[in-house]
Amino acid sequence: MQTSFTEAQLAEPAIMEANAILRNCVHCGFCLSACPTYALLGDERDSPRGRIYMIKDMLQAGGRPADEIVHHVDRCLSCLACMNACPSGVHYQHYVDNARVHIEKNYVRPWFERLLRRAVSMILPHPGRARLALGWSGLARPFAGMFGNKIRAMLDLAPASLPPRPDDRMGRTYPAEGARRMRVLLLPGCVQDVLRPNINDATIRLLNRLGCEVAVAKNTGCCGALTHHLGDEKAARRSLEANLAAWRPEIEAGEVDAIVTNAAGCGTVVKDYGHMADTDEARRISGLTRDISEVLDELGLGEPVQSGLPAVAYQDACSLKNGQGITAEPRALLTAAGFPVDELAETHCCGSAGSYNIFQPEIAGALAARKIDAIRWTGTEVVATGNIGCLHHLRQKGGLDVFHTVELLDWATGGPDPRQL
Repeated sequence: MQTSFTEAQLAEPAIMEANAILRNCVHCGFCLSACPTYALLGDERDSPRGRIYMIKDMLQAGGRPADEIVHHVDRCLSCLACMNACPSGVHYQHYVDNARVHIEKNYVRPWFERLLRRAVSMILPHPGRARLALGWSGLARPFAGMFGNKIRAMLDLAPASLPPRPDDRMGRTYPAEGARRMRVLLLPGCVQDVLRPNINDATIRLLNRLGCEVAVAKNTGCCGALTHHLGDEKAARRSLEANLAAWRPEIEAGEVDAIVTNAAGCGTVVKDYGHMADTDEARRISGLTRDISEVLDELGLGEPVQSGLPAVAYQDACSLKNGQGITAEPRALLTAAGFPVDELAETHCCGSAGSYNIFQPEIAGALAARKIDAIRWTGTEVVATGNIGCLHHLRQKGGLDVFHTVELLDWATGGPDPRQL
């Protein structure tokens, strides 16, 4: 694709990167069929190719973006399915990230939208604040009809009740059972421990049984994914630097075999720390980061202890499938544990996408409905996925029994039945 950036513009690292990415695009259109918003809306401006053109125009023009461009960039899920489909290697992930930073710096949104985005970024990445906000949301739910779509969407996504607050994990080490085979740092996530603490509990139990010592470094915090996808470069960088500082003593001591993530959205961002920070330390962290399914695949599950396990419909989290290229490991692990695995006919994004289901509730709801229909068509009772966002979105929208893959693997190998928790 031809570009016309000035020499002054190309002196900016973000523009230089965008220019290099654009040069790889050959306008082929293979990305269109992979894109959930294009499949749903049929508007090329809501396709990767259309957004690539509009973002190019926006960056070349500089300054305040046109309302139309912001509207269609906001409707991108960042599911990254287009990157899998692209034969030319266009790195859409970094391209749209740069576009969002430009919009955040140069575009003034309506006051209510600014307030809502600020509230989400100030609450969800902080477990204590998230627990308080979700706990009080029940008081507002009877009045949901009085609010706009986005507030109603937030209230609809809030659970009717929260599980008990988990024990403080910060600074704790969970020893391996038997001979230690591996030592890992666990990124416990933020809202995940509020909505579904059993995911971390199951991760720790399972890794311990397999001979893995698990440590949660003190002051480990949000990975920065939520603010990163909102274009808030400074806030995302603060989260990144806080985690580097938290993990630094452990890494320097040379006792860490991996940094384990069990939320696919977090894992995709932490694996991209090397690009975001462009330092040797950040690149080392990215190289150490692995999804829980990758670690379990290496360790091996051993013999399952449960029999007669239910069939499972496996839902690919976009951040795991497209962002990290992990598809075979979760399916193989579930099968080895004794779960018959059913595939879904609908392979597009479920519509969760971090905070997307708050800011784009109509599209998120339509995508969820397609996914829920595909799940129900399989006739299975249980759904497995690798990301808290997908899990909670599908449970709230469809009333489905959705579990994290690691919860099911823990159950099959000696842990509690997650359906009874």
